[in-house]
Amino acid sequence: MNKSPSSFALPASGVLLASLVLPGLAALATFAPLTASAETAPEQTTVSVKYGNYQDSQANWDRVKVNAAQVYVQAPIAGEWSIEASGVSDNVSGATPYAHSHKSGASGGGKTGMSDERHAGDVKITRYLPRAAISASLAYSTEHDYKSTAVGLDARWSSDDNNRTWTVGYGNSHDTIDNSYSGGSIVGKHKNTNEFMGGVTQVLTPTDIAQFNLTRSIGSGYYDDPYKNYDSRPDRRNAWIGLARWNHYVSAFDASIRTSYRYYSDTFGVASHTAGIEWVQPTGRWTFTPGLRYYSQSAANFYFDPVLTAQGQYDSFGTLLRAFNMTGNKSADQRLAAFGALTLSMKASYAVTPNVVADVKYERYRQSAALHLGSAGSPGLDAFKANFMQVGLSYRF
Repeated sequence: MNKSPSSFALPASGVLLASLVLPGLAALATFAPLTASAETAPEQTTVSVKYGNYQDSQANWDRVKVNAAQVYVQAPIAGEWSIEASGVSDNVSGATPYAHSHKSGASGGGKTGMSDERHAGDVKITRYLPRAAISASLAYSTEHDYKSTAVGLDARWSSDDNNRTWTVGYGNSHDTIDNSYSGGSIVGKHKNTNEFMGGVTQVLTPTDIAQFNLTRSIGSGYYDDPYKNYDSRPDRRNAWIGLARWNHYVSAFDASIRTSYRYYSDTFGVASHTAGIEWVQPTGRWTFTPGLRYYSQSAANFYFDPVLTAQGQYDSFGTLLRAFNMTGNKSADQRLAAFGALTLSMKASYAVTPNVVADVKYERYRQSAALHLGSAGSPGLDAFKANFMQVGLSYRF
């Protein structure tokens, strides 16, 4: 397979995967490096720092801003062990809508101000054996109204020819929700999730490698959004997550194509498809990685559409009256609606030396009902846009 400056990358684990979400255990399987080779301890220490900025908008209305600083360290220990640790500190500010995606809300105020900080960290210990490795991890995240702890165990082992690697894993996360600090009425609510993952990675040809992972997630507890009116959700959420990836080395261009497909289905009624493709092109000390990702999901069973006027405009009073008259579970959270999304990305890495790599990545995200796969998505949703920029520096010694 292609060896270039892009192959000197951070191991994708824990909170360093993303600054905008908790380090979910399913994400560990989703973003694990696609390799099938003998398990060996790292010979050098890797240190990486990254800084990211996120900004989203809706209907010419700037909403949420996030600034995040991250650090990652991996080091060998006594030849047969390694330790990984990462941490992130981010600041979130902006405004959120009261109902659906519209600024006209339950109290007529339009939108609510928001400011918060999150601090998270994780640590992972790995023991290496002949053609195998066993890892244990611990993660913690805290913000003013939400705390999460997670533990994980995983094992992976390779065939005699090192062309096939099997992986199994288990993770548990426990979350506590309490918004009394900001004057809310939710005190000491909990959510617990268990995840079981199995997968196989196979070298198909000298230029092709494929992977398939299957994850079962079983969750129970408090899933309501305490900051949205008329939001009542089931107290259980179970999901199946299937991930397939295929990498192909294009010898004519000394480049690699990385493709992936992810299917998700849960007991809320949400089913989603995610397809992505990247082209990894080394040019001297530079490596450029343009990418495209498409996402589409169905609406949750209890999501309700807004009421629209004859002119197609959002009817705030009619929507609230509909919510008031509904019984059982219900939510106007647009994240539970039917929509589609496209993400364009570009990453550029530069090998300052063989052991020092600088990189910058930009992503442009657009979400709308019109992009929903196969049919029109949920009505009355404003198009949602977001920009993400990240710069980083990695050093290996």
